[in-house]
Amino acid sequence: MKTIHKFRLEPGKEPTTLSLREGYRVVRSEYIVPHKAVYLWVEQPLNVTTPTLERQFRVAYSGEPVPDHFEYVDTALDPFGPEAYHVFAVPADEDSTTFSPRGEGASNDDLARRNWQPTAIS
Repeated sequence: MKTIHKFRLEPGKEPTTLSLREGYRVVRSEYIVPHKAVYLWVEQPLNVTTPTLERQFRVAYSGEPVPDHFEYVDTALDPFGPEAYHVFAVPADEDSTTFSPRGEGASNDDLARRNWQPTAIS
């Protein structure tokens, strides 16, 4: 069995660390107006024996530079304002305290196929 959980991401220079179950998949991001925050929806296995992984995500404003090696995940739009919030996964090689969105030895292509699928914009 599997489920989808919602996580709040904090915009800014510091990434948000999430504990996710191995085999997770980001399915959506959205800016929630009443909370004035970006949320990330993640599909995860429900099996309690599935190992937990620490993953970091960073929210950047449009036009704000991010390192080349960050992995784009999705964009959340403020429907009543001019802002767009872009969600990036922070890779393991950032530093020793940052966790990878990919498993050991996985390529960026493997990461994209395994964990993230683009969200359709309607």
